Amino acid sequence: MKYDWKEAGEEWSLPWGSSAAQWAGTIFPRIRDCLPAETILEIAPGFGRWTHYLKDYCNELWAVDKSVDCIDACQERFASQTHVHCVLNDGRSLSMIPDSSVDFVFSFDSFVHPNRDVIEEYLRQLRTKMKMGGKGFIHHSNFGEYVNSPRERLPEVITKPLIKAKILDWAHHRNPSMTADVFRTLCEQNGLHCVAQELVNWRGRRLIDCLSTFVRTDSAPVESPKIIRNPNFMGEADRIRRQWQHPA
Repeated sequence: MKYDWKEAGEEWSLPWGSSAAQWAGTIFPRIRDCLPAETILEIAPGFGRWTHYLKDYCNELWAVDKSVDCIDACQERFASQTHVHCVLNDGRSLSMIPDSSVDFVFSFDSFVHPNRDVIEEYLRQLRTKMKMGGKGFIHHSNFGEYVNSPRERLPEVITKPLIKAKILDWAHHRNPSMTADVFRTLCEQNGLHCVAQELVNWRGRRLIDCLSTFVRTDSAPVESPKIIRNPNFMGEADRIRRQWQHPA
């Protein structure tokens, strides 16, 4: 089913109150060490919620998406920004990005959905597209950690009313083939190295999402990644929303 984008993606920032609050309170603090960057690649920007901020931290920004609606919206939104290139792809290819040109790779709210093979194909290409010393930050699914749990074996007739009553968590269409461990392994197999992973909850209690930071393997000494399990991510969102709504 085609998504109507009637709120331009703002609906996904509701727990924070707005995308501005989510960027300032949650996203930017986690990527501040990666910015500014000469060239940024954003994969699956949607209608440009984060592109709007990233464009101010680089000399060149590539926004690549498989959705015609998204690319059309981004091209219109950033028409006056000559350093922003909004490009349609097939959902897998980065052939339009020059090799060894990218200082920072970013994706948020999008990589939680694709199958493992799509993510693997992107990671395979990123090793070639990233500069020596380049960094990446990708928000992806960790739902695979839970797919074999007793809760996931319950029939929908039982889970549906319990989800509605907020007794059980909803998976939010997270891909069941991806976990933090799988992403880390795919990085290693494709010349990349995860330096940090933060496993977070998303509108529920289970840590169904992961925020992975990675580099080219040949960019830095390979050390064990810093792995954080953060069940208070949505509590952070609530605190940020209240602070923005009632500033001191």
